[in-house]
Amino acid sequence: MEFGKGLVKNAVVLVAVLIIGAIAPPLLPPLLAIALAFITKQVLVALFAGVWIGALMTMQWNVLGGTTKTLEWIIGNVTDSWNATILVFDFIIGALIGVLYISGSMFSLASELSKKVKSARGVSLLGWFLGVAVFFDDYANTVIVGNASRPLTDKLRVSRELLSYIVDSTAAPVAGLAIVSTWIGYEVSLIKDSFGHLQSLFSEGKIAMAPDVGAMYAWLMSVPFRYYSILAIILVLLVVLTRRHYGPMLKAEYRAVSEGKPIRDGAQPLMPTETVLGEAKSSAPWWIFASSVIVLVIITVFGMWVTGGGDEWWTVPFTDALMNADAATALLWGSFGAYIFAAATVLVTRSMKFSEIMDSTIRGMYLMVYANAILVLAWSIKSAAEAVGTAEYVVGLATAAGVPAMIVPAIVFLAACFISFTTGTSWGTFGVMMPIAIPMAWQVALLQGADPYIVTYASIASVFAGGIFGDHCSPISDTTIMSSMFSGSDHIDHVNTQLPYALTAAGISAVLFALFASGITLPLILLPVGVALLIVFHRMLNTWYARRLKLPEVVPNYTS
Repeated sequence: MEFGKGLVKNAVVLVAVLIIGAIAPPLLPPLLAIALAFITKQVLVALFAGVWIGALMTMQWNVLGGTTKTLEWIIGNVTDSWNATILVFDFIIGALIGVLYISGSMFSLASELSKKVKSARGVSLLGWFLGVAVFFDDYANTVIVGNASRPLTDKLRVSRELLSYIVDSTAAPVAGLAIVSTWIGYEVSLIKDSFGHLQSLFSEGKIAMAPDVGAMYAWLMSVPFRYYSILAIILVLLVVLTRRHYGPMLKAEYRAVSEGKPIRDGAQPLMPTETVLGEAKSSAPWWIFASSVIVLVIITVFGMWVTGGGDEWWTVPFTDALMNADAATALLWGSFGAYIFAAATVLVTRSMKFSEIMDSTIRGMYLMVYANAILVLAWSIKSAAEAVGTAEYVVGLATAAGVPAMIVPAIVFLAACFISFTTGTSWGTFGVMMPIAIPMAWQVALLQGADPYIVTYASIASVFAGGIFGDHCSPISDTTIMSSMFSGSDHIDHVNTQLPYALTAAGISAVLFALFASGITLPLILLPVGVALLIVFHRMLNTWYARRLKLPEVVPNYTS
């Protein structure tokens, strides 16, 4: 009976996707990929199907031409300089994890931390603090927080689903808000370009006024309006402190505590550490793991300075260099330096033989094969979405609405959320939406007599917050994938358990933008209202879902 219900439900979902695709063809590739990912639980198949459908559409449904185009997109994304660097970075990180895991250094660190952190709440809170502390890059955040926390969260019966949620919620949301990060250069440059366009329109006499503030100032003024990012970070802290869950996460946490299973039976972790690496062969000192992470961070930060500062990087202030930094290259340098350091220290301390280091290196790289395959297809579906015009279609719907100026930020936010979720890219959403959002907000506000600055700042924030929503929870987002990867979580389990929390933060953000549209524009009022709503809805959803499952509202705080 359950199988039959599931079959009917899946069929209904697929038919709905196909109907939407027939009405709005540009939406078909990403929607099909997302639907198949949830239905089949096979991310590779789902992503490939989405890419292939997009290729068929661009080749007028010629099967041979569509298949060839699919392979062309895949090769193009693999050979892209940035993407190739990230793929190699992943393999080297895998090698580093292999050495640290098999040497036993990870477990030694977990044992050391367990002397101070002795509860599920404590280790979850530790993960949140680490996530906020590693603010300079979302990729580096997932690598460091996931790997540093996983051995201890497993020991203290915290589910991999909760760990990956903590990691994901303190990756893009934190990096997007940080004034010193790999994101800020790209974000400020988009604002600058749009302001330049408005200045040109003013010079040509097409608008009555152009912004007289700098792009960096506008970026800073937009921060208090980035409701989703702020609420997402607060929500994970609220969940960690109260141990009140709802949605599939409640079941996952009870499974971890009651059965001692951090990951469900039959799950497919993106990084199946235990299966591939086996048991630790020694007990290398804990400081090797800690030092390797520090080396990773120092070299990565140094690499950002060098790649962003040019030939005479030492003469360029670090904050200026960061705006032009090549994060992928810096991470590659950092991972390689950390791997060399780890391999050398386990050899010098006689924790491992050279042959064992090489074996753990290969095994560690193998950990990343499945995850890298998903990354390649995730990038490829973005190519498919671009080819069929997914983003342009959604933006066209938003700009054609013709609504009052104060509602523009709300429309921009919803459009950015949809684009980022269906394409899985925050930066791609930023690039598409910002050149439209700023001119639209500024000109509509001028025409209707509203304050163009406040509407524009809120619209800038809407683009960034909406883009981060998709980056945070879309199953085809690279950051979501990497959060699953480095937390050792089943990817679909991570998406399923995190989505209710992401939707909660997004829903309350939409409410705040509605209040903004009503004339309440002060962040000092809106943000406290948002936090209060977050606390209330978190408690209500927890109570409702716990009663539905006939489980206690508070998950027991397991202690060692």
